[in-house]
Amino acid sequence: MSAAGATRSCPALCIAAPASGQGKTTVTAGLARAARRRGQRVAVFKTGPDYLDPAILAAAAGAPVEPLDLWMAEPDYCAQRLYEAAGEADLILVEGAMGLYDGTPSSADFAAAFGLPVALVLDCKGMAQTAGALVAGLQQARADLAFAGLVANSVGSTRHAALVAEALPAATALLARLPRDTAMALPHRHLGLVSPAEQGETIDTALEAVADHIDGSDLLAAAQPVAFEARPAAVPGPWLADKTIGIARDAAFSFAYASNERLLTAMGARLTYFSPLTDRALPAVDALWLPGGYPELHAAELAANTAMHAALRAFHARGKPMLAECGGMLYVQESLTELDGRRHRMVGLIAGAGRMRNKGGCQGMQTAPLPEGGIRAHAHHRSITEGGAQPLAHGRRQRHPAPGEAIVRDRRLTATYLHLFFGSNPAAIARLFGAEPDATTSAS
Repeated sequence: MSAAGATRSCPALCIAAPASGQGKTTVTAGLARAARRRGQRVAVFKTGPDYLDPAILAAAAGAPVEPLDLWMAEPDYCAQRLYEAAGEADLILVEGAMGLYDGTPSSADFAAAFGLPVALVLDCKGMAQTAGALVAGLQQARADLAFAGLVANSVGSTRHAALVAEALPAATALLARLPRDTAMALPHRHLGLVSPAEQGETIDTALEAVADHIDGSDLLAAAQPVAFEARPAAVPGPWLADKTIGIARDAAFSFAYASNERLLTAMGARLTYFSPLTDRALPAVDALWLPGGYPELHAAELAANTAMHAALRAFHARGKPMLAECGGMLYVQESLTELDGRRHRMVGLIAGAGRMRNKGGCQGMQTAPLPEGGIRAHAHHRSITEGGAQPLAHGRRQRHPAPGEAIVRDRRLTATYLHLFFGSNPAAIARLFGAEPDATTSAS
């Protein structure tokens, strides 16, 4: 392990925008693909909690992509991951979340904390010179950010690009321009982008098209060397050395941070995977993790696999540890109703009827105050649970006094809409999966 305070330098760039929907993921993915074409090793991160954008970015970078957040993961964790990446990569890319200054902490806070130059992405459809005013305002809002320039997205013509470039503040470069081209579009659905696994060859075609435009631009050269400092954390104990944890993974359940799985492995756990969609029995495991995903897109298939329902009910009856997050929680409740009103019977381990909604839902950062210890988490869903079981506790919101998401405990099953970030309290996670750590920690 590197000593605290050691530094490594690597060219880096933060891709940000004035709002969501401007094309940040498209540009970041295209930039990663263009760098790989040149033989560069690329490390990509996403600010804020996210499962879908990192999947797109991983397809472009050819390597796993991890979300980093100054609150959920904390600054030292983020710093150490960037330091480790700087030792392996030729280029580090960080995609921002929402608008540059949205949220607390924001993408701007992240860029400032680690000295990352910022490339702004702006959808210029329907504007020309106004783009310059927007860029100027974003640049003037904070003095502690270094701006590399603008990526003009959805540009209609060479003349359109020239008008945008002429209106930019002095010394602000037009780094790249992307035309309006449906071949470069990344499809969306509720909660975000469609995963690469569902897009097939379409995603690769889109990434190559974006990379074609970026490869001949000045965007790659905008990444400047940044010194990243080592801040190694305490190594968790081998608290799960005698445990095998089964993780649901298929088209219905895929929202699991790679960092969460790495931590379980670091604590000694053996990980194995199963599919609630197609498997008729559980693997031989000591604990189960049912992460989030899109069970509502596969509700009929999940309902039809009654053999898996029986296996999960038997596992639960034996008092084995189980964690069900968001989509996993919907699955272990009594039923799930689609937007068109079709109702499907689910596993029925706890009371509650899940129902999908066209809008509404919840998103945001919360701490899960579990008996095992506080664990930082986030919520992001478009469903509601009706007639749910009496909660063990509610999430504590990051910046609001109202109760957060309900947390239900039945025997050793913990079910909640919250997606837990395991690294915020490894000892609590070990307890949740059935271990008894010899030390206690808690998240605030």
